[in-house]
Amino acid sequence: MQKIHILMVCLGNVCRSPTAHGVLDKLIKDKRLDGRLEVDSAGTGSFHLSVSPDTRAIRAAHARGCDLSRLRARQINASDYESFDLILAMDKSNLSDLHERCPPHFRQKLGLFLSWSQSGLEEVPDHYCSGSLGFELVLELAEEVCGALIDEFID
Repeated sequence: MQKIHILMVCLGNVCRSPTAHGVLDKLIKDKRLDGRLEVDSAGTGSFHLSVSPDTRAIRAAHARGCDLSRLRARQINASDYESFDLILAMDKSNLSDLHERCPPHFRQKLGLFLSWSQSGLEEVPDHYCSGSLGFELVLELAEEVCGALIDEFID
């Protein structure tokens, strides 16, 4: 079976997408799926290039056994549309940005992260300017969706 490559995308790649990246990466390691799934994250904006995830995101993820400390923010680039099998935006604004930049023949790879959630939410709230509860909500959503992604693509 060919390895599936998944890209998580938010605006700055310092909170939501690295959190989802870290959660899925932990599940991949825990379930020994390294040869079957690969995850990365990126931002549609270029504000935080090469910066570590927000320290609040790192702390909240660490409390759940996820290590985000090695991740660095990057901006999505043209080759990502070809390289990744699934590109998941955290919200509609970022999905719209992805659609504008994506070559038409790769647009079927684009989607909303919460399409795999039973939460009733369509968008992952941007918790960059919020307190610690926002980071916990994003982690809960990421754990649900990443589990569903593994169920769909692996089990």
